[in-house]
Amino acid sequence: MTTTDSNGTVSSGSPLDVEIGALQGGPANLGQYAGQAVLIVNVASKCGLTPQYAGLERLHERYAGRGFTVLGVPCNQFMGQEPGSPEEIAEFCSATYGVTFPMTEKVEVNGDARHPLYARLTGFADGDGHSGDIRWNFEKFLIGRDGQVVARFSPQTEPDAAELVAAVEAQLA
Repeated sequence: MTTTDSNGTVSSGSPLDVEIGALQGGPANLGQYAGQAVLIVNVASKCGLTPQYAGLERLHERYAGRGFTVLGVPCNQFMGQEPGSPEEIAEFCSATYGVTFPMTEKVEVNGDARHPLYARLTGFADGDGHSGDIRWNFEKFLIGRDGQVVARFSPQTEPDAAELVAAVEAQLA
């Protein structure tokens, strides 16, 4: 798959081929998810959409045994809504929402410093035809078992929305 993002950056290959750090340090090793379905979500702790963490955790728990994971990617680009250190982010997610799904290091998802992971994701359009820049915290990308983006969901799409759950289930069938 080859995509061109809104900055004109051309990227190819699976998003799971990209190197990114884990929240608590070291590599996140996205390659470990090859052959699985992965929902990649840019997350923030101080956003009106932050309660979606609970739904993301439920989705992760519901389908983890079938080869699915949620991958949280903290980002502070939207009104400074993820200002915490890695330790603060991990503590907040665990204590407040019981998050057990993996989290990456904090990255930028838009602009000149856009992380290569998001350079590979943002060329994919959602159901309304939006592609390019991430609009807000909690935008979601579903990666299929083949390692390619198969769906994109707006930040307002709740983790338990019928269309999101159906897309996940289709990848696990």
